[in-house]
Amino acid sequence: MVTVTESHGAARLAVGLLAGTILGGLPVLAHAQEAAPAPQASTAPASAPQPGTPPAAPATPAPEQSRVIKSIRVEGSQRIEPETVLSYTKLRIGDNFTNETLDRAIKDLQASDLFADVQIEGALTGDIVVRIRENPIINRVIFEGNRRLKQDKIDKEIKLKPRQIFTRTAVRQDVQRIIELYRRQGRFAASVSPKMVSLDQNRVDVIFEVNEGPKSQVRQINIIGNNVFSDAKLRAQMATKQARLLTLLSSNTGYDQDRLAYDQQKLRQFYLTEGYADFKVISAVAELTPDKRDFIITYVVEEGKRYKFGDVTVDSDIRDFDNKRLAASLPARKGDWYNAKKVEDSIEQINNTAGLYGYAFSDVNPQYRPDRDALTLSIEFHIEQQQRTYVERIDVNGNTLTQDKVIRREIRLNEGDAFNRFLVKRSQDRINSLGFFQDKLEIKEKPGTAPDRVILETNVEERSTGELNLSVGFSSLEQFVVQAAVRQRNFRGKGQELRLSGSYSQFARSVEAGFTEPYLFDRNIGLGFDIYRRDYNNFNFLNSNRNNTYSQVSTGFSVRVGVPLTEYWSLSGRYTLQQDQIGLGANFFDQNGQCDVLTAGRFLCEQLGTRVTSAIGFTLLYDSLNSRLRPTAGRRLSINADLAGLGGDVRYARLATNFSQFKSIGAGFILSFQAEGGYIVPLQGGPAPGVDPIRINDRFYLGEPNFRGFQIRGVGPRVLRAAFIDDPVTGAQIVDPNRRNYQDDAIGGRTYYHGRIELELPLGSGARELGLRPSIYTDIGALFGVRRPLPTANFVRGANPITGRDEVLPFCQLGTLGVTGRDPALPGSGLLACLDGTGTVVAQPIAAFSEQFVGDTPLPRISVGIGVNWNSPFGPLRIDVARAIVSRFGDDTKLITFNVGTQF
Repeated sequence: MVTVTESHGAARLAVGLLAGTILGGLPVLAHAQEAAPAPQASTAPASAPQPGTPPAAPATPAPEQSRVIKSIRVEGSQRIEPETVLSYTKLRIGDNFTNETLDRAIKDLQASDLFADVQIEGALTGDIVVRIRENPIINRVIFEGNRRLKQDKIDKEIKLKPRQIFTRTAVRQDVQRIIELYRRQGRFAASVSPKMVSLDQNRVDVIFEVNEGPKSQVRQINIIGNNVFSDAKLRAQMATKQARLLTLLSSNTGYDQDRLAYDQQKLRQFYLTEGYADFKVISAVAELTPDKRDFIITYVVEEGKRYKFGDVTVDSDIRDFDNKRLAASLPARKGDWYNAKKVEDSIEQINNTAGLYGYAFSDVNPQYRPDRDALTLSIEFHIEQQQRTYVERIDVNGNTLTQDKVIRREIRLNEGDAFNRFLVKRSQDRINSLGFFQDKLEIKEKPGTAPDRVILETNVEERSTGELNLSVGFSSLEQFVVQAAVRQRNFRGKGQELRLSGSYSQFARSVEAGFTEPYLFDRNIGLGFDIYRRDYNNFNFLNSNRNNTYSQVSTGFSVRVGVPLTEYWSLSGRYTLQQDQIGLGANFFDQNGQCDVLTAGRFLCEQLGTRVTSAIGFTLLYDSLNSRLRPTAGRRLSINADLAGLGGDVRYARLATNFSQFKSIGAGFILSFQAEGGYIVPLQGGPAPGVDPIRINDRFYLGEPNFRGFQIRGVGPRVLRAAFIDDPVTGAQIVDPNRRNYQDDAIGGRTYYHGRIELELPLGSGARELGLRPSIYTDIGALFGVRRPLPTANFVRGANPITGRDEVLPFCQLGTLGVTGRDPALPGSGLLACLDGTGTVVAQPIAAFSEQFVGDTPLPRISVGIGVNWNSPFGPLRIDVARAIVSRFGDDTKLITFNVGTQF
């Protein structure tokens, strides 16, 4: 309503009220200009209308007269300059104005969101006064009650910020934004109450009081109209799961609108792969329960009839194709149940085939011909005529550290070459295998400047290739492990590898340095070298405890060079010069500094000394894996041969092979098969009778971690030493039957084989983000082929001179086999002693023991198990639970193994 402030009498006020303009919805008043005096009402009675005379037309109001703005003044501004206030209006001195002009000015000022109240006065005189009350400034934005949603995440979504102007509209909008954030988390019962606390200097604190409420779960998923498949079968296809005890840890039990649409697509895909081509989802309704805690989702579906493939043909406008042969090779075959996935695979196969012929942009259109009486669906794949394409340009984008040539040398096509999709895919795999860039890199094919030109665009996103590892971990193999390593896999952006590492544990210490140049002088020749020193302490088992036996210190270097033979085959050669020093602890030597064979064992005493190995070798490698880091397809075969004897003290020939194959079998399952084996041929005789010519440190060993279900070095030839005890029942002397009390020494073998079949299991997106990769597997293998070692001592059976009992007698090194009397120092003890001819004790006898050589057999050992890899915050973790279902006497089995903080 327009209010007149000047006092001109009641009559003029009435006229002003009648002539004013109502501003609907505006909380402020505008002042109208002074109106003309109203005419006096006539006192004469109105004449009655004559019969047949039409009624008089209503009077037309006179048009509103415009006035001139004489002056403009702004009152109430504090922070905002008057000129800025007037800039939001069209009011200017000297311009004509009407009540509508003033109304528009008020609306414009309100729309700026700068003012809490606006009034315009002086409409009657032309001296316009704009009175404003500015909106306050936000001092702080405070959240209370938000436990599930942190403030930094809310701050990114809302518009209100400190030092901004406060408006109620912005508050209402931010309330809706916060509620939407909670709904995305599945908390549909969340509510937000905004409050404003006034401060001095026209400032306010804005407080959002949040009541998060419970997380809304999917209580029930109902499906109506399904006759062929059960509700449980269809629910299993959906990403959304019902809230049950078994799904307590699942993140998919909450309601999500996008997931609801996705589930409809999953249902349709499932039915289309089962032959129901007419399947429809009639409706999908999600109802929120009155307490806003749960959702009930109801799907209404129409399954339709099940179809089989009819005739599957190919109609190609490209002359290079043999339509009949191509149709016969497609996954979709006549007589099979209709499967939309096979149709997609057929289209992809046709596109790949076209790509092999150089057609980058083949257009395949499947044309369906349903026969609803015979319930068949015939398909004709029509291939449009295309021009053979050539590579116009290869673009590499996104590499800031890696040089262009490092990427381009992995691309198997050059600019100007005929397009070939197989080579594009191969290039993509080779770039991925570098490990320098993001996962699942793709080379995009874009149209060139002409219809027969294609641009290959490689967009990479570099990842960190430098590694600095300082870790302390625990391994079931080596107990506590301390490691330090510096490695750069893309040194100077040239694809070179530089590494320096050191480790320390109870059984091993090492320092290593190495460098690899994959393209020497920009030619496809690899060159590398390694320098190392490795200290290794071997151990045996006694009373289930590991005890150090012999130590091996290896110092040396190796140089290697490699060249490719074909796209998949490569050949590399190497030379290694290494010095090995094998020693024993002081407790294994007698007073004369000689190795005590009765304590250490003859087979260890025979290995002591320092030897130099000078060896050359080569590796023939076939590699078609799609990734060297985590392959899902392809195979790899390596044949390694080494010849030692070009100088040095050691002479042997060694051959080892390793084969692995990976295949994705659908639904996220990855099946892998691995097989390896090796054989060593000595090129010199043994140093003594009963001594194997291959040193103990050059032999093969088999067990954890490669052969899960067995201890480290737990498979193959070994020497078991057991003591004699008295049978508690009969009193007779027997070998201790408790295997845990045996001394167990693995001595390796010359020949081994090992195979593994493993199935990697898919997990949900949440588990994949955590880096969890479970798998089930079975291992089979054996280690054998070493010369039987001579027995450590030849004990004799005879009558105990004290007890008279027939038994295996202790061994006297300085006397004869057996003893001749009691220990004079302990005449009542019943202990025997080694006496000389005068009856003087010269030594304590060695207690008799049984020594067995076991495990030297090619018969297979088999284990089955389940394991999981986890990229944990503490480093990579591998846990395996494996059980040996076939083992041989002497093998050391193990159920659970794990490694933390080391690579595996």
